[in-house]
Amino acid sequence: MSMIEIRNLTFGYDGSAENVFEDVSFQIDTDWRLGLVGRNGAGKTTLLRLLCGQYDYSGTISSDVSFEYFPYEVREESRLTMNILDEIGGAYEFWELQREFSLLRLPEELLYRPFKTLSNGEKTKTLLAVQFLKEEGFLLIDEPTNHLDGPSRALVGDYLSGKRGFILVSHDRAFLDRSIDHVLSLNRVDIDIQKGDFSAWWENKEGRDEFERQRNEKLKKEIGRLSEAAKRTSGWSKEVEASKYGTRNSGLRIDRGHVGHQAAKMMKRSKSIEARRKTALEEKEGLLRNIEEREALKLSPRTDLSGTLFSCRALALRYGEKTVAGGITFSLAPGSRTALRGKNGSGKTTMLRLLCGEAVEYDGAVERNSRLKVSYVPQDTGFLRGSLRDFARERGIDESLCKSILRKLGFPRSQLDRDMREFSAGQKKKVLIAGSLSEQAHLYVWDEPLNYIDIFSRMQIEALLLENRPTLLFVEHDQSFCDRIATEYVEL
Repeated sequence: MSMIEIRNLTFGYDGSAENVFEDVSFQIDTDWRLGLVGRNGAGKTTLLRLLCGQYDYSGTISSDVSFEYFPYEVREESRLTMNILDEIGGAYEFWELQREFSLLRLPEELLYRPFKTLSNGEKTKTLLAVQFLKEEGFLLIDEPTNHLDGPSRALVGDYLSGKRGFILVSHDRAFLDRSIDHVLSLNRVDIDIQKGDFSAWWENKEGRDEFERQRNEKLKKEIGRLSEAAKRTSGWSKEVEASKYGTRNSGLRIDRGHVGHQAAKMMKRSKSIEARRKTALEEKEGLLRNIEEREALKLSPRTDLSGTLFSCRALALRYGEKTVAGGITFSLAPGSRTALRGKNGSGKTTMLRLLCGEAVEYDGAVERNSRLKVSYVPQDTGFLRGSLRDFARERGIDESLCKSILRKLGFPRSQLDRDMREFSAGQKKKVLIAGSLSEQAHLYVWDEPLNYIDIFSRMQIEALLLENRPTLLFVEHDQSFCDRIATEYVEL
């Protein structure tokens, strides 16, 4: 066991108005299976890259371990997988690699194929296997689930639970619960480290936040009372000040020295009371705690269609002569939230494209309401470029509404006017989701909408869908999301 110690860490990207980290200090035990969570842009990947020494920073990062970053960037993927793994893993015994392959249910024949012929899921599992063979390496695992379907996520989660010592960035709650024994949360308020899985951490966080909300409400009421009292005291002080001169032209014979002396005493007393109340007010305001709130999103789906929106019978999807899925029969009724399930390559995305009216080869019967308006969120975000104003204009949506949704999803205000090509993968996905939520549609079709999306935003989207009950057809490998949202499943 050793410690990773971070003291007074401060870091910001060139040209950015705000630092990602400001005088941050904490310790991590290298035996922990640590889950790193937080909003998109909170600094999760940045922290991993700082540990790897990729950026200059102020403060200190000290550790006895060497850091290994996942995913490993493979060059020349045309080479045999075995040769690539030998390059990455260094001095390991072949039986050790066989053991890891067995745990991940990878066939040994993959080793003798060009790396580029492996599926994305096979590449993920293969690289994890070899990087865990480095004896002195401490693995920094950055979002490994993006190319894994549901069964593979469960398998890799169980695999990681048998390892000792890593930092894992993931937004999949069920995957985190399978994999980790500690949580480190980065947010705009503070840094929180807790023992246990994600669900335990979240339950404690919700309890703490609710306690702080109630405490803040009481403090705000007391602050309001003190503020009113301070205003009255200030007004009294002004009246006392004026009383020194109020009888100057009254025509009465008075002892001006006596009046001045009494007024001065009253003035001193009122100033003392005013100072005490101001101090009490400042102390109460200082006790208020910042809480990272999840703002409610809004959606206005169209409800002017009744009956079946879409149906298919004995449907078979084809790529040329190859049939990727067959015997598909289902229908969509208003208010249903249908999840498509199947292995990678089973035709889920093709099914969504067919429903959106794209040209897709198929056999069987398909019926689609001629008035059906569909809002589509694709997997790919690479086409996004230009400004959000351009995006809103091209999509025919309200720019202000789209930006408001992005802000509620934790999007920094400073980013809103940048070219979308500069956005992170998570920010680009949020743009597509915000665009869809800005549209009034009969049916929302989302293809892996949560890729790269942080846990907090996922929960906001869940709450929105459960409250507004739009008709939804979606593909998603986050099992926690599916369990909460889907009213039915269709297997491909």
